[in-house]
Amino acid sequence: MGSSSTTCLQLILGLLLALGTVAPRVEARAFFVFGDSLVDSGNNNYLVTTARADSPPYGIDYPTHRPTGRFSNGLNIPDIISQHIGSEPTLPYLSPQLTGQRLLVGANFASAGIGILNDTGVQFVNIIRIPLQLDYFRQYQQRVSTLIGAQQTKRLVNQALVLITLGGNDFVNNYFLVPYSARSRQYSLPNYVRYLISEYRKILMRLYELGARRVLVTGTGPLGCVPAELGMRSRNGQCVPVLQQASTLFNPQLTQMLNGLNRKIGSDVFIATNTQLMHSDFISNPQAYGFVTSKIACCGQGPYNGIGLCTPLSNLCPNRDLYAFWDPFHPSEKANKIIVQQIMTGSTEYMHPMNLSTILALDSKA
Repeated sequence: MGSSSTTCLQLILGLLLALGTVAPRVEARAFFVFGDSLVDSGNNNYLVTTARADSPPYGIDYPTHRPTGRFSNGLNIPDIISQHIGSEPTLPYLSPQLTGQRLLVGANFASAGIGILNDTGVQFVNIIRIPLQLDYFRQYQQRVSTLIGAQQTKRLVNQALVLITLGGNDFVNNYFLVPYSARSRQYSLPNYVRYLISEYRKILMRLYELGARRVLVTGTGPLGCVPAELGMRSRNGQCVPVLQQASTLFNPQLTQMLNGLNRKIGSDVFIATNTQLMHSDFISNPQAYGFVTSKIACCGQGPYNGIGLCTPLSNLCPNRDLYAFWDPFHPSEKANKIIVQQIMTGSTEYMHPMNLSTILALDSKA
């Protein structure tokens, strides 16, 4: 065989290999994200609001080492899920770069500060509350229809993976924000939780009406254990009981409501993601996960670095991988990776009725 035909063969082999590595990207399903700062990838950068993460040291461990609007030292939960499903990260819906083919990857509609209720996060002024996130999703589908037609758009949305993260702010930035808040005067905690669940149900039904067929619904983390609450309310570093009670009431009722919705629809559309348990694992035993602490935020000030915002003037830990919390409220990139690992492969205790690996395997056969 002459050298030119060898070169030709190498080229063909190279091309085939290249196609092999590119193919999954084409096959990758679209991914849509709704919710609050735990999953916001930068929408709030485009808004006049105080709920933003667009200045250092946010993004210090992101590939660009610059702030992106993610409330993380690096990647957030949606970014890591995108990696697992073989997709590029979804862009914020408000990003001017979200056009053309990039729309087919999906979109992130999340906005820091929002909750299930429209009066949650009023102090942040201009944020994308959930009715507007859902309206943007409808608008997104119209935009995609002009690219690939209505039928293909419907298929893209039906086959997509959806992540929604709501509820934490309804407690910390509403009910418990100030003593005797309007909502705490209106409802006892158990009744407030029931009200939140009934409102959340309407949001999820609307998402279903808009075409979502595989939706990961996260519960709240252990709200009383985050550095912000330890800094403000804790005695001797113990998790704050009343906030823990809120999580303990909310999360099982959320799972119950999702089971009811799935029964009504006749399909496992909504997947209960037990983020309270996922967080509790490394909060109760940080050393087992390679953390030196789960009480002190890497970036912040005051007790437990839990007071105020993370800014260039804050204390900053040199190694973010040793901290479960990046700032007073948000997990570090390493903690986010542990959470996503449970989303991918966790038992039914963590992911009910099934984990994301099972979903991907089932849907690939469909």
